Amino acid sequence: MKKNRQIKEAKVLEIKEKMEKAQGIIFAQYQGLTVEEDTELRTKLREAGVEYKVYKNTLSALAAKELGFDEVSSILQGPLSVAFGYEDPTAPARVLNDFAKNHKKLELKGGIVQGEIFDAKKVEQLATIPPKEVLIAKLLGSFKAPLSNFAYLVNAIKEKKESEEA
Repeated sequence: MKKNRQIKEAKVLEIKEKMEKAQGIIFAQYQGLTVEEDTELRTKLREAGVEYKVYKNTLSALAAKELGFDEVSSILQGPLSVAFGYEDPTAPARVLNDFAKNHKKLELKGGIVQGEIFDAKKVEQLATIPPKEVLIAKLLGSFKAPLSNFAYLVNAIKEKKESEEA
């Protein structure tokens, strides 16, 4: 009996460490996925830098409670998987949501993103946010456009003056 308790305590500690480290944690109900579908999902998550695990809900709830996320226990109902995003907080939501569009058996339940608890609707909204790299590229593009226009204008003025002098 004592050995079983030690194993559970170690598992709670493992989950807690992953939750502390992760920027985005998404819980999804996976029941009904085939082995092939699950393998496909795990591959997509791995490619996005997301860790995907299945833990007992009671152990996940204990770990979340230790971190001050008591409300998560309402999400942890039924067989759930957990996706941890360490680099990009939106990556787990994005990959799971995209996969759920074609695989109706996968259902987003909620999550914790940068210390805030999200319900299923908020997770779906989060999934629409582009990756950080895309947002940075758009920002840089918006900076570049006025500079390009200014350079074009200066060049046009220069060419006009040169043509007037000739």
